[in-house]
Amino acid sequence: MSRAVTEGASEDDARSQVEDVLLPFDLPLEKLCEVSKRLDENLTKGLTKETHDKASVKMLPTFVRDTPDGTENGDFLALDLGGTNVRVLHVRVEENLQNLLYKKPIPEYIKKGKVEELFNYIADVLAESLKELELKEKVLPLGFSCSFPCEQKDIDKANLIRWTKGFACSGGVGCDVVKLLKEAIKRKEESEEHNLFQVYKIQPVAILNDTVGTMMSCPYKDQSCEIGLIIGTGTNACYMEEMRDVKRVEGDEGRMCINTEWGGFGDGDDGSLQDVRTEFDKKVDLSSSNQGVHTFEKMISGMYLGELARLVLIEMTEKNLLFGGKGSKALSTPYSFKTPFISEIEKENTGLKRAQEILKDLGLSAKQKDCEIVQQVCETISTRSAQLCGAALAAVANRIRNNRGLSHFSTTVGVDGAVYAQHPHYSDRLQKTVQKLAPNCTITFVKTEDGSGNGAAMAAAVVKRLKRKKSTSSFLK
Repeated sequence: MSRAVTEGASEDDARSQVEDVLLPFDLPLEKLCEVSKRLDENLTKGLTKETHDKASVKMLPTFVRDTPDGTENGDFLALDLGGTNVRVLHVRVEENLQNLLYKKPIPEYIKKGKVEELFNYIADVLAESLKELELKEKVLPLGFSCSFPCEQKDIDKANLIRWTKGFACSGGVGCDVVKLLKEAIKRKEESEEHNLFQVYKIQPVAILNDTVGTMMSCPYKDQSCEIGLIIGTGTNACYMEEMRDVKRVEGDEGRMCINTEWGGFGDGDDGSLQDVRTEFDKKVDLSSSNQGVHTFEKMISGMYLGELARLVLIEMTEKNLLFGGKGSKALSTPYSFKTPFISEIEKENTGLKRAQEILKDLGLSAKQKDCEIVQQVCETISTRSAQLCGAALAAVANRIRNNRGLSHFSTTVGVDGAVYAQHPHYSDRLQKTVQKLAPNCTITFVKTEDGSGNGAAMAAAVVKRLKRKKSTSSFLK
């Protein structure tokens, strides 16, 4: 790490004080191993009927029972309901064609209105997008990617748990979002004499979240992918679990994708992360709009990394270790130090210069040694994030290997998210941690492209393949 000191303290004394502030973020391998084991215990707790309700890691069944095997073919639609936009994509699987048909922002009044108005808006966007297609008289299976927490009841049934991302639609919580979509499409059909839905036969067949979409978008090219990982604004993971261990769903044959919702690891009375949380983590939680929840996510995701760095910089300034002890109004403003700043400041060759520019924009008088300390702060916080994420991923990989009775397990992890994609060293730090904590697993990391869209279409394609296989088997009997 970079070494630097400021005026007002001897070199050794200042260096020691900087290290003291950052020391709580330094996690030795033994502690990371403990975190990994604790998460594994929580995975089991979330899967078990008797303990699920009290589990901080919810382990939600997705009813996705297989990944693409390369035989999928045909035309599919993907509907992506995110926090900002509604998107519709056309995916032709055998040609690996992905075509964004339509993208439309969701107005604020729709986000705060009745849930029927939201889904009417979605149906309008879907209808408008169909004008771009030349696939009339075909049945178009649709994969629906919904970025809000849902409790799935089947591959095409999911009840909304709560609104997030600034939405507050009335009447939606507890409702089946696929049913809401179908009802909106029907209303659209009845309201227009020559409706596109009567020409393009839309058949919603699968619903999934962005994490599952990330996993599903990868295997068409790499069929060994059995884990999906998100490291962006938030963090989450999913993986293919043995059905015999999915106690909340009937059946014990085959596998099912489990949406871990590991961002909640350490929530409530769990206490699994109390010995690794710093005072800065606790401050971030207290100032958040969702106190006491998403404990793990607040320690490692892009939503909070910049704020953690800002709080550390403030403490160092107050200790006269930075900026001659003089802060600024901007630095005192919550979330003014953006997470992308961390990636920019850690870049080789240009990082220190970029630090100087960022600090100047924040109204701070920064010398070279100040920039070096800021770079050290960024490196420390992003490294802890990567190591904690690596410890969690190692828990999942080791679990799969043990469940299958393998001496060695090889798989591919589909990864999406700006923190992983944009940080210059994050992926290396993550992979090194996984290698140390899961030495009997060989893991290949693949950055996916538009998992929420492409993955939703691939999920629909897999459902179609499995239904075709089941129909053929029944006929042969």
